[in-house]
Amino acid sequence: MSLVKENDTVKVHYTGKLADGQVFDSSEGKDPIEFTLGQGQLIPGFEKGLIDMKLNEKKTINIAKDEAYGDSREDLIQEVQKSELPEEIKPEVGMGLVSKSQDGREMNLVIAEVKEESIVVDGNHPLAGKDLIFDLEVVEIKETEIKE
Repeated sequence: MSLVKENDTVKVHYTGKLADGQVFDSSEGKDPIEFTLGQGQLIPGFEKGLIDMKLNEKKTINIAKDEAYGDSREDLIQEVQKSELPEEIKPEVGMGLVSKSQDGREMNLVIAEVKEESIVVDGNHPLAGKDLIFDLEVVEIKETEIKE
């Protein structure tokens, strides 16, 4: 029987939860996700949790924040003057914004606080600083063919 190993391409159904049981993402009712292990497409703890799972096996894994999105970084939180925002934007807590750097890279931000003359934006991943729990089910394993 084949087991999931590094470099295999797998299809997985999953439900991601926080410690309090709140579901933040799930493939339920959708196609399973497909990816190749070892290419850094998913957080390290998710990939490590799949290693040695069998086809159709289900298990729950706990991923510490260090193996997920890391700690929340203070340097990704900053205050921006409302005058710097486009006029049509009426800032509200929780609203998503996209900032473009001078080299054209985009960064997703969330408004964390609205003040009189400014807003506080947070560029951290929404799950940064949190331990995660995933219910996993392996639905397909495409083993990597070793070329001689």
